[in-house]
Amino acid sequence: MNLPRLRWRSSIGRMAENVANAELRPAAVEEKPAKGRSFWPSILRWIPTSTDHIIAAEKRLLSLVKTPYVQEKVNIGSGPPGSKVRWFRSSSDEPRFINTIEFESKEDSPTLVMVHGYGASQGFFFRNFDALASRFRVIAIDQLGWGGSSRPDFTCRSTEETEAWFIDSFEEWRKAKNISKFILLGHSFGGYVAAKYSMKHPEHVEHLILVGPAGFSSDTDPKSEWLMRFRKTWKGAIMNHLWESNFTPQKVVRGLGPWGPDLVRRYTSARFGSYAEGSVLMEDESKLLTDYVYHTLAAKASGELCLKYIFAFGAFTRSPLLHRASEWKVPTTFIYGIQDWMDYQGAQKARKQMEVPCEIIRVPQVSLSLSLSLSLCFTYDVIVC
Repeated sequence: MNLPRLRWRSSIGRMAENVANAELRPAAVEEKPAKGRSFWPSILRWIPTSTDHIIAAEKRLLSLVKTPYVQEKVNIGSGPPGSKVRWFRSSSDEPRFINTIEFESKEDSPTLVMVHGYGASQGFFFRNFDALASRFRVIAIDQLGWGGSSRPDFTCRSTEETEAWFIDSFEEWRKAKNISKFILLGHSFGGYVAAKYSMKHPEHVEHLILVGPAGFSSDTDPKSEWLMRFRKTWKGAIMNHLWESNFTPQKVVRGLGPWGPDLVRRYTSARFGSYAEGSVLMEDESKLLTDYVYHTLAAKASGELCLKYIFAFGAFTRSPLLHRASEWKVPTTFIYGIQDWMDYQGAQKARKQMEVPCEIIRVPQVSLSLSLSLSLCFTYDVIVC
């Protein structure tokens, strides 16, 4: 049986230079008016954001991308027929939507679907879209409860229900888009979701690409011993309590109200300025990203509340992917940065148990698993043998 394989083409420096020197022009956008308008103008609100603000900030950020794209809100319904799982139900049965962007591509290009990480959204890949769109039909989504997608009340109360929230809503999106086969790329927490989806629906995934994926470590790992000791201290007890209480970073941003944008600006300036590895953000990129990040973080809490059900305190996975490596059913490529805080050794252990083609790539001078994926300057070629 012929299987697709992934060939790495090292073009980090060239891509970074092209992005930095690119002439900025708006992309072609097709979108419907967003809901969520508020009677009060932004300046008079404690949290100066709305759904309209998210979509507008996304449009401004994606003006940096030269490849034309279409934005749409894909209706995924109000829940799977007959399901008793509380995946994205709330007190309302109104339809849910997945915010989606699709880039112009060459005819017969393979389809690449991109899934962002925790607390992020599809616009965080803005530096990657042009290069990838030259080889693929690129489609990026905001997972349910994040970005410009619907933000229903989070009603999950277990790891299983929380996984279903993301996996099943993604499957409903696939059906609505009528995509039968695609390459699936997930970054960080999005890698965890992509891997779990591939296990449940392998017939739709041609190749799985996991970029600095979360989900390969557990609190039984030897490296967690320091955490066990820390939990016994009063500081550790307080932090563990906050974690189990679902105290998320987004709550801090919301709590600061009109001072939230300044906090986000300081973070993006530090993360992609003085503390950046590789290509740093240009001034216009930094401003547009800061605006976009603020609005996606400050909006209604929804998908972010998954955190304590997927990870124990210390970001150790409650249902580690490593324990299910033998069940892997699709060819997989792992991509890590040399300074990645997600340990590539988990992928090495998983590869030994996999019965499908598996490749591990480590990229120099890049830390891929940090919450924003802007330093992902890579390109792929998919070759069907």
